[in-house]
Amino acid sequence: MSVTETVDIERIRTFVAVRRAARPARRAALSLALPLVGFLILAFIAPILSLLVTAVDNPETRSILPRTLTALESWDGVSTPDEPVFAALAADLKQAKADSTASQVGKRLNYEIPGMRSKVLAASRMAAGLEAGPYREAFLDQSDIWAAPETWSVIRRNGAGLTPYYLLTAVDLQQSPSGGIEGVAPDQAIFLPILGRTLLVAGIVTGLTLILGYPVAYVLTIAPRSIAAVMMLMVLLPLWTSLLVRTTAWVVLLQSDGVINAVLMALHLTTEKVQLIFTRFGTVTAMTHIQLPFTILPMYSVMRSIQPTQLRAARSLGAGPTSAFWRIYAPQTLPGVVAGCLMTFILSLGYYITPALVGGPQDQMVSNFISVYINRDLNWGLAAALGVVLLLVTLAIYGLFLRLVGADKIKLG
Repeated sequence: MSVTETVDIERIRTFVAVRRAARPARRAALSLALPLVGFLILAFIAPILSLLVTAVDNPETRSILPRTLTALESWDGVSTPDEPVFAALAADLKQAKADSTASQVGKRLNYEIPGMRSKVLAASRMAAGLEAGPYREAFLDQSDIWAAPETWSVIRRNGAGLTPYYLLTAVDLQQSPSGGIEGVAPDQAIFLPILGRTLLVAGIVTGLTLILGYPVAYVLTIAPRSIAAVMMLMVLLPLWTSLLVRTTAWVVLLQSDGVINAVLMALHLTTEKVQLIFTRFGTVTAMTHIQLPFTILPMYSVMRSIQPTQLRAARSLGAGPTSAFWRIYAPQTLPGVVAGCLMTFILSLGYYITPALVGGPQDQMVSNFISVYINRDLNWGLAAALGVVLLLVTLAIYGLFLRLVGADKIKLG
């Protein structure tokens, strides 16, 4: 055995011995991290997975109309089905009436065919009273909707356990009777404009917090210690106050008989009350105030690490105050600016309470519609799909930031 081979063997043995000696420490570290990992799985990963499943889950038609779906397998897809399909539908609806599940399948079909819920409920009552056929004539006499091939296309398409309907609807798309994907009618396209409004408001709020917060963060780094402590307290104070309380305070300030209108009229800046509440201005103003600390703190943490002697050195070498600031100081604050803006933008995308209380009907954002579909319409599928779209947009924006400025720039200093 050569000397080189002997050295290599000794290195391998040393490496194995070190790895073996480090096992207890790794196990201890893993055991300490397990509670956090479990918490993340239960509180973060599991809800996201549930959201993704709910956005494509489609159990109603498959479980309530099994005979109808089996009979529709031989349907040509272009004409009104024959008697066996209607007989199967009558049997399914009779069972659904007994199980009190007819409203569930009617509600699911109503998402795609307006008025279908009432038709299904009426048909289930009719089917419960039928002893024998012919069923086709009975259904056609009950409503013309049962003669339309589009109705049966929707029923057959919803026989699948998974559906793209909710995700397509969330981006103003739909499936045609033939199964292709097409855009909805212009007067029914609401979700993409809502998403655009959400991005616009989040962008305006992010820009305003940057404009207002950058000078504050800079002054915090150069002010005397006593003044800086008071300023930092004022920055942190909103974070110690409930979001609902801060939003309600803005409702008091912005309403027609509120403080701002009283000051404007007392100073004779306006002769009549200005509509500030339930407007885009009110929404952006309240959100900007609430988000300011989230933009200021990352910038301040980075600015505090920049040595002030750098600016003095630049001035001593002939650079003017403006040139020294923008060429020497500002580039070094980029990590804090990116982190603060990214945090504010992403948080603004999910705002619900502030637009709901301060904004008007034209200022509601995606989160408001998610709440409506969960609490009022009980349409969990569409609510989950909107959540998935918002999640994908957030991830896309984060990825765009990573690509434009680099992962090393997105940090808190």
